[in-house]
Amino acid sequence: MSKITTELLLERAVPRSTRLRKIETLNLSKLQLKTGDLDPRLFSRLRHLQKLDLSDNLLDKFPNSLTLPDLRVLNCNNNQLEDVTALKQFPLLEELTYENNVYLTPNDDYKVMFLLQNLRLLNGKDITKLANHVRHVNSRKLTSKVTAHWEKFFRDQLPEKYTAEHVKSIKKKFLKSVQTNVVYGPSSLSEFTRWRVKMIAEEFLASSLGLEENTDPKPEEEMDENEEESTESPREVAEDIGQVTLTPSKRKRNHSTPRSGNKRSKSQANTEEEAALSPRKSSHLQDDPAPDKPRASNQQAKEATPDQGAEGTHRNGEQFPKGQSNRRSSQLTAEQKSQEQDNGVVSLTPVKNFKGKEDVSAEPLHFLQCHSKGNSREDFKTQLWSCVFEPLLDSASRKDPIVSSSRTVATCGGESVCLIDCETGMVLKKYKVATEEFFSVAWTTLTMVISDSRRKTHNILAAAGRRGIVKLIHVAADFCYGEIKAHKKPIATICFSPTHETRLFTASYDKRIALWDIGIPDCDYNFKASQLLVLEALSIPLRLALVPTCPDQYLLAGCEEGCFTWNIKLDKEQKSRPFEAIFQFPDDEGDMTTSHRVDGLAFLNDDVVVSKSSKPGCIYLWSWSRSFDGKGKACQRTVSAVILAELEWSTTDMSYLTLSTCPAKEYVFCGDEKGSVWMYNLSNYTTAWSTAKGKRSDKRIPPTQILKWPELRANGEQLTEVLINNVIIDPTFTYLVALTSVNITAIWKKS
Repeated sequence: MSKITTELLLERAVPRSTRLRKIETLNLSKLQLKTGDLDPRLFSRLRHLQKLDLSDNLLDKFPNSLTLPDLRVLNCNNNQLEDVTALKQFPLLEELTYENNVYLTPNDDYKVMFLLQNLRLLNGKDITKLANHVRHVNSRKLTSKVTAHWEKFFRDQLPEKYTAEHVKSIKKKFLKSVQTNVVYGPSSLSEFTRWRVKMIAEEFLASSLGLEENTDPKPEEEMDENEEESTESPREVAEDIGQVTLTPSKRKRNHSTPRSGNKRSKSQANTEEEAALSPRKSSHLQDDPAPDKPRASNQQAKEATPDQGAEGTHRNGEQFPKGQSNRRSSQLTAEQKSQEQDNGVVSLTPVKNFKGKEDVSAEPLHFLQCHSKGNSREDFKTQLWSCVFEPLLDSASRKDPIVSSSRTVATCGGESVCLIDCETGMVLKKYKVATEEFFSVAWTTLTMVISDSRRKTHNILAAAGRRGIVKLIHVAADFCYGEIKAHKKPIATICFSPTHETRLFTASYDKRIALWDIGIPDCDYNFKASQLLVLEALSIPLRLALVPTCPDQYLLAGCEEGCFTWNIKLDKEQKSRPFEAIFQFPDDEGDMTTSHRVDGLAFLNDDVVVSKSSKPGCIYLWSWSRSFDGKGKACQRTVSAVILAELEWSTTDMSYLTLSTCPAKEYVFCGDEKGSVWMYNLSNYTTAWSTAKGKRSDKRIPPTQILKWPELRANGEQLTEVLINNVIIDPTFTYLVALTSVNITAIWKKS
């Protein structure tokens, strides 16, 4: 719509008014307003405005000079806000609501509580007590830590007679060090803590050295990349692994409902120092593709000295550890494990198959806590999102994912990406970006030119998340050699083409899927990335799947509001394309609908698609070839999915518990909200489904087996409310890896 006019403001005033300066209450909701529509010159005439409703619009931020000196109540629900610091221009604000802004996190709650000294109601809750703690106790603690950090590490670095250059140099080092090493409160609030620490540090330098303060510090996303990224040495990685043990006490059933966070839904803490955390994905706040983070810890991580470094520093400041980790093992000895299994602690409770036997016998190998923020062993909130096994380099058939893979798995969650040896449980490498939250990882194998013009194949790992940036990591060289700024919004998932090793798909919260050619780096790691295609979606894409029989022509995507397919053939001139078709599925009443979240999507074989909706217990198996006719000329068609069967699964309404398949063994895997892994052997069904006359199974197919979550204790306390966000098995059907909402990577091995 056109920009806001005087006439519109007078009409939307409550009650209607004849003059702008008389308006006290204004309702501008549901007008599809964007940030550019808020004209500061026009709003400056609303001198007596006290209540403003901007809900259900498209605002991504606030202009810095709206000049509403008397504003007391502000409603910004259901927008696309990414930052709240501009709200400091409304110092008299008493009531603020901004629910259903998926890019805001509990860190933003704390920022507004600090910036708005008169605020007493936030999202309908009285925050007076918590806000006082943030403004006074929190600030006092952080100021004390900042001052101590200066006294211990930096005061003696400043010469007795210092110049402006000395001050400038030490300021840069101090700000970098203090944001990295000063830790306080739960790790979920680390972004807020860094924000406040930088502010306090600048105030401290201004008062003690006479430096000018930067009153409008850069957001974390704009920090120098060289100052954010690091890797840890094997010893550091070893010390970061939490000591999680299995205890032989009786399992207790927990019936409480897990809290929703960013990825799923945003909640607030009931204690002064805790906020209910971050995404079920990122900043994925409400209905975001990221998970809750259960318990919040008030114990700070041990402060590190400012010059702690890892081995093997490379360009851009990135580092990777050399060799393997000799970490202190958190797993049990064989004798201990056997004894505890006899006591019924490690309870793998299989559902009997039709033959009355266990289809798979698996034992738990490792439970690793290697993604902790700030290296805190008290972090059981960081959510883990994506894992994928590294392809083999020494196999001629390495491009065929059904044949084989290594036992090394890449996992991501929070600020880090880890490479884990599934057999030993060793964290081989750990890559960290302090201001990132990783949601997805993917492997590809590139043939690179090395010295003397020789060529050699190397595995490259891509990782992406909240900041919309794809990191490219040459694992063998321990080197993050580049990045692609793919989207302005968070990236939910990524995947490589199986036929073109340099082609990468990125699916973002900007409701677009982009196809990139990442190029091949030369011996100096110079590379050129280019965007080949943009696919327009109607809602946020959550999962991607290339059609096995035609991976260069069709892409499937599970989205927040349906399942879509696009024609991705590059011989077409269109570089930006709408979807080709949207698929209909039966709803709870048996009617066909296109409107439902699809948060799980994978191919079981060349034709059978497995998709999961957030509706309770709903996992469908359907035929790609019988559902979609690629010869259809009409774009944006609605087609009915030809359902082959439905899998019996948990009745939870929890979103973003994704599924995976093992085509070689015709298995489907999906975790649930109780820490269990549901396994389905479908080899007895696929032959019948392959015939054109194959009909839908009348009854839901039960799981072949359910792996129950064992009782885990950390520091004597039982871990409960475990969500299995992702679960995969390697193509050889040996190792099963499950990622959880409590910062635990669980590894089982087929026995």
